[in-house]
Amino acid sequence: MDKIIRCITSDGAVMASAIDSTDIAYKASVIHGTSPVASAALGRLLSATSMMGAQLKSSKSTVNIRFEGDGELGAFLAVADAYGNVKGYVTNPGCPTTYYNNGKLNVAGAVGHGTMSVMKDFGEGEPYIGKIPIVSGEIAEDITNYYATSEQIPTVCALGVLIDKESSQVLLSGGLLIQLLPGADDATIDKIEQNVSTLDSVTTMLAKGMTALDMCKTALQGFEVEVLDEFEVKYVCGCTREKIEGLIASMPAEEIQQMIDEDHGAEANCRFCNKQYLFTEEELKELLSKKQSQESGEED
Repeated sequence: MDKIIRCITSDGAVMASAIDSTDIAYKASVIHGTSPVASAALGRLLSATSMMGAQLKSSKSTVNIRFEGDGELGAFLAVADAYGNVKGYVTNPGCPTTYYNNGKLNVAGAVGHGTMSVMKDFGEGEPYIGKIPIVSGEIAEDITNYYATSEQIPTVCALGVLIDKESSQVLLSGGLLIQLLPGADDATIDKIEQNVSTLDSVTTMLAKGMTALDMCKTALQGFEVEVLDEFEVKYVCGCTREKIEGLIASMPAEEIQQMIDEDHGAEANCRFCNKQYLFTEEELKELLSKKQSQESGEED
């Protein structure tokens, strides 16, 4: 089971979050049948979104992060709740995979140029929406830039997904988020910069058997560290037949009638988990009848 841990230095100057998201990234790759580069891009985004979701204070809150670039990957997004549980999808899961000269996956090339948007829904009132240009396409740098420009929080983000080149299977996935809080002085900043400069990649740390806590303590070496919370996270899609039925019922009556007349039924596919929901012609007629009765009652 995957796990997130959040830590803070005892002086309240630095906060760090780390996640081992190997199961999440693997499950996403299986559900969506992603190519290696699509697995890496989506896996990185799932890790970042999960950590950002776990920072939300209200249990009703969610965060939605969407990348929309002009690369062959197309748009891809992830949604997390306040417990770090996450789901996501990519428009072109079979995106061709290319590599840099050093053998690493060229995620930036697959993403391309475009926009990154972050929506935080706190469960009440208007959601917060931030939209900025994609500066890298490697995901981690874009998350860092989002915090710097939209929330004015100095942040270091590291993300990684290790893919087996022969089987294209996700072997390891994780992330690390280090943030300076208002109490950080120059000495703290210098120490964090020094720590970051010597950090192994996330997948290297995981391959060494390091836990999320180990990653946090390594990033915060030289500080007294307190654990804020630690919890298990997973890939979760909350779609149900009842929710899909509700969406159909909310459609205009003429559109439901059109599905009855032309398609003699309806088929809906969830983009997050690929579940298929089928509604017969009779079920649509019943939904339409209920809708018309309700609307007639409201008019009376």
